[in-house]
Amino acid sequence: MLTVIIITMNEENYLPRLLTSLKKQTLQPTKVIVSDAHSTDRTREIAVEFGAHVVDGGTTSQGRNRGAEHAQTEWVLFLDADVELYDPCFLEKAVAEMQERGLDIGTCDVYPISSRQIDHWLHRGYNLYAHVSGVFHPHAPGFCIFVRRELHEKIGGFDEEIVFCEDHDYAVRASKHGTFGFLHHAVPVSVRRLDRDGRLTIIKKYVLGEFHLLFLGPIRGDKFHYTFGHEEKKEKKNVSL
Repeated sequence: MLTVIIITMNEENYLPRLLTSLKKQTLQPTKVIVSDAHSTDRTREIAVEFGAHVVDGGTTSQGRNRGAEHAQTEWVLFLDADVELYDPCFLEKAVAEMQERGLDIGTCDVYPISSRQIDHWLHRGYNLYAHVSGVFHPHAPGFCIFVRRELHEKIGGFDEEIVFCEDHDYAVRASKHGTFGFLHHAVPVSVRRLDRDGRLTIIKKYVLGEFHLLFLGPIRGDKFHYTFGHEEKKEKKNVSL
């Protein structure tokens, strides 16, 4: 019924949490595919230990597409490694809602794994904007997208030439051939990119990216300097002579 595809690049710290939460789901995926961008840590080993199928990935779009090539189920769920499914009934309820509402592609509200109030306000703001703008310009964060496999194949998957906001482009194209909607669930995700790059920097980057999508179209150049994978910001060390 459902294939879960997780894109990774050096995710040995986060991947076990997601895979553990998947193991606790009341609806077990037919297959879990880890599409890995040649990690140099224990990411692949961990995936195998949890019984996941590992394939070679690449960029975010390439990784999702390579993973989907190995899916044979009616439904596909794209997740990122820093997501954690707190509700053990999440998959069961989400798939049931997709079927009951006749959705072909769906996503969820975003819930930050953070104790900082600012992070909760920022994510609420995004959720509100996504719902309001979704009427004419669907948004679907790549770390949680449910889609019918046939629809994914019909639109040719993710555009591998797009380097930033490829998930929103995917949602826009998919909504032209199927029914898009927001599920009545929230997905917990880490705020590690906010911690690393800074909240103001991330806000400016996504606001500018949104304007680019609305008025100039998909972002195919590296003008926003978005990178796949996560490395902690290195602190400068004082060296005394």
